[in-house]
Amino acid sequence: MGTRRVHQSQVNLSSSPATSSGSPSGTTPARSRRLVQKTPDPWRRPLYYRPLFWAVLLLGALGASGVSRGYRVWRTTEAQLPAVSQLLTYERNGTITIQADDGTVLQKIGPATREKLAYDDIPSILIAAFIAAEDQRFYEHQGVDSQAIARALLANVRQRDVVEGASTITQQLARIAFLDQQRSFQRKTREALLALKISETYEKSVVLERYLNLVYLGAGAYGVADAAWIYFGKSVADLTLSESALIAGMAPAPSVYSPLVDPEAARQQRNIVIRRMLENGSITQAEASTAIASDIVITPKEPKFLYSEFPYFTIYIQKQLNELLPPEVIEAGGLNVETTLNIDWQRKAQTTIRETVETTGKRQRFSQASLVAIDPRSGEIKAVVGGTDFNESQFNRATQAHRQPGSTFKTFVYTTAIAAGFSPHKTYADTKFVVDGYEPKNYSNRYSGTVDINKALTSSINIVAVKVLIDVGFEPVIEMAKRMGIESELRPTYSLALGASEVTLLELTSAYGTLATQGKHTPAHGIRRILDSSGAVIYESDTTV
Repeated sequence: MGTRRVHQSQVNLSSSPATSSGSPSGTTPARSRRLVQKTPDPWRRPLYYRPLFWAVLLLGALGASGVSRGYRVWRTTEAQLPAVSQLLTYERNGTITIQADDGTVLQKIGPATREKLAYDDIPSILIAAFIAAEDQRFYEHQGVDSQAIARALLANVRQRDVVEGASTITQQLARIAFLDQQRSFQRKTREALLALKISETYEKSVVLERYLNLVYLGAGAYGVADAAWIYFGKSVADLTLSESALIAGMAPAPSVYSPLVDPEAARQQRNIVIRRMLENGSITQAEASTAIASDIVITPKEPKFLYSEFPYFTIYIQKQLNELLPPEVIEAGGLNVETTLNIDWQRKAQTTIRETVETTGKRQRFSQASLVAIDPRSGEIKAVVGGTDFNESQFNRATQAHRQPGSTFKTFVYTTAIAAGFSPHKTYADTKFVVDGYEPKNYSNRYSGTVDINKALTSSINIVAVKVLIDVGFEPVIEMAKRMGIESELRPTYSLALGASEVTLLELTSAYGTLATQGKHTPAHGIRRILDSSGAVIYESDTTV
């Protein structure tokens, strides 16, 4: 039987009839025979002989192990979650307290006495705006939106960066109420599990009510009721479509989309929300067109707990917080901000501005003014007045307005010259001249002939300032101004000497302080220290000269 089985898998190969070169002519060479083993058909082998079988088995084992481990992690994480029944009683802990230099509380920003709204008190147009801005499939998913996750993953892979998120409103509510703001895979897992449990436990209306009362919307606004007052000076019931869309548009990043921080970014984000509302049928084309065409008018009437006697300064401090701390730290609250403001100086400064506008302003025809007071030794801002009345105009002319400094910029030209070794007694011809088609003129159109730098500076002579600029060069003057505290862009033109490049009053005041300290500049700042809820210092100003 064994022999038969072998011969069934063999073939008899004989050499072809031929004449061997080593044999006598005409003789037939001996026939040779080889036994050749056939290659077995791999698909006829037992499964355990096949490589593919082992590969599939190994992958299956690994997959099962991964699924099992993932399931155990999932169940362990789920067991450690807080009870979602706490959602209805949750209140934010942290307010942000802003103090003057003597410890006096200037303002409290936070949720402690925030107005709370019932679901029926929240206008449907505002709800629609938030759904368009944050979670367009809110009524379709069960807390976690798999489609949004896939879309965000694809967008982020394409851009090789995190350009789109996938957190639903329910996930955001879970994060606000139960989790910290640290970004990690574990936190995202807990967030998703909590969102699923919240969706199982509560109606969509409850989720929306809690979210819209808790979401942080910038400038100390926790919830839509605060935001309506802080930005528009009205209750949510009176918000327009445009205003509702603007408030909803701030939710992803209040420090970026706030109209108090960047009006143009706020406008663009508002328009995106309005277009989404149109796409999902919440509004008509006519309503969308009217809202997009409308201007953004900020008319705040701060809630009582947000009242500030010195709003120009406290708003400035809030903007500084956005630059110094991550958004999640600010949103968590519980911060104590120790500022540099001197209350007596500030009150006198506000009175001075009002009186100056009422008297000198009438004669010289100006209706607004601003003031900055700095201690040049430390760089501490002691007073800031951005206008005559914050309720009429929230634009801070001291920190935001870029204006031509005029002859005050000549100081930087002459400082550069002295630093380069020019003598104060070096003389120039104060006469008409033209350079590259530019013809500077003196203010009075009078010319003094030969004058030295000392005389040119004290008499503010334009002609000499331009000539000195030409001698020392554009770049050295610009560099000197930057070193002294000017941060705005300075253009290398001949009119630079006469203050043609716009700067802010805060920059100019800080730069002039460098003269008072004999050339040692300390950057202007309004915050000394920031302490977290435990009292630990998380920021301290650097006043190194």
